[in-house]
Amino acid sequence: MSTPRTADLLETLLAEFDARLALDASAFGLHVERGRLLELLGRKDEAVQAYVEVLRHAPNHADALDALGLLCLAAGNRSAARTLLSGAVLHGSGCAAAHAHLAYLNVLDERHDAARTLYEAALRLDPTLAIAHHGYAQLLNRTGDDAGAAHHRSLGLHYRPITIERCTGEGNPVRLLALEAEARGNIPTDEYFDKRIFEVAAVAVDHVDPDAALPPHDIVVNVIGEADLCADALARAAAIVARTNAPVVNDPAAVAATTRAANARRLGGLDGVVTARTVAVARGVLTGAGAADALAALEFTFPLLLRSPGHHTGDHFAKVDAPGDLAGAVAALPGSELLVIDYLELRDAHDCFRKYRVMMVDGRLYPLHLAISRAWKVHYFSADMAESAAHRAEEAAFLSDMQAVLGPRAGAALERIRDLLGLDYGGIDFTLDAAGNVVVFEANASMIVPLPEAGERWDHRRAPVAQIHAAVRAMLTNGPARYRTQQTPAPAAASAASFGERAPRAAGAPHS
Repeated sequence: MSTPRTADLLETLLAEFDARLALDASAFGLHVERGRLLELLGRKDEAVQAYVEVLRHAPNHADALDALGLLCLAAGNRSAARTLLSGAVLHGSGCAAAHAHLAYLNVLDERHDAARTLYEAALRLDPTLAIAHHGYAQLLNRTGDDAGAAHHRSLGLHYRPITIERCTGEGNPVRLLALEAEARGNIPTDEYFDKRIFEVAAVAVDHVDPDAALPPHDIVVNVIGEADLCADALARAAAIVARTNAPVVNDPAAVAATTRAANARRLGGLDGVVTARTVAVARGVLTGAGAADALAALEFTFPLLLRSPGHHTGDHFAKVDAPGDLAGAVAALPGSELLVIDYLELRDAHDCFRKYRVMMVDGRLYPLHLAISRAWKVHYFSADMAESAAHRAEEAAFLSDMQAVLGPRAGAALERIRDLLGLDYGGIDFTLDAAGNVVVFEANASMIVPLPEAGERWDHRRAPVAQIHAAVRAMLTNGPARYRTQQTPAPAAASAASFGERAPRAAGAPHS
């Protein structure tokens, strides 16, 4: 949603280009710049005509070939894009950006050797070209060179800490200011940042000048989700948020409060909620001869769990059954500090463990999945769901009527968790104990909502996932409900499986 002021400025610049071209129609560089202004105004058809007009008179004009090639690529026409971008490289041998654009297309087409050659050529031509560093990092990540990928990603962010991805749709886009960390810990956004709707200005908070002017934006989205890993980045993001009056999705302060140890303390104090005591302990305490005694002094007993902070999907997470197993478990885990966690016995009469995931989106609760496994470390991808029709039927019942499956006690507890966390987007992983309490494993903004695999057996998951994706996109388009002028709330969709909405705040009220 471009502001009138921005649109007026672009129109003024466009008029100036038209006046200059009226004096010299053969100034092809001005025609290309005019086309780029038309793109910014959302008038892509006119931009195409501007580039085509240049190429009609100068078929080898590298900048026009490059600009038109990028428009074809954005429209999904890779064949035309390849022809045009190849021409831009051929006729613009000194144009680093054209080399990087063609390299990116080769990455999409999995022509990795060609992409590598082009990225290296682009960086020889311009070692400071951020798009080349970012693209090369993506290629190196795909080919298993994690160290090289991290190096080039860091350089790309250093040279251009703010990257703007233009909207490919017609009309005025919704302008998102996305706050990101360089390190692991960003929420995947590919399913949500639809380029047909949004113009995304991604800000690398670790690298951006804290006093730099912010790009024009309609909404701020903090995509830094990992509190244990990204404390410094979240503090920088909070300073940026303080400089804008735009609505904010996932206030950095709210995310920063969701470390595993902090959640165990504060959520465990809620009625109907149980958490496993979690204490951060220095590695040195856990490696010496007196490690077992030190844990006993902290009132831990075996079995217990050890976890490296900042990791998910069961990585670097171990169960230690006896003191004799402690040294080996600690040696296998990275980090100068480890989380020591009480082991809670939660298996049912059939020796199965359950893990429910409920997503929080814009003040509502949505069921995402139920994983059932005989292993204590329960994750959907490794659970017994594919092999067991009975387990899938139990999951389908949960997805179709969450409240009936969990019961009113658990429903009220989940609402308390949602309200205490104060996240516009996040998830809760939990199970139920024999008393119907919600036993929280994890609750934070790092939860993902992956698409179900192909196959009829997963059909029961498709509508719930689609509903969550739609709710997130609606929040990004309209802003979080807590910022909007309060009116009579619209009734929930008939398919929305929710225990209730978070109490609304007055428009513009701060995030709790």
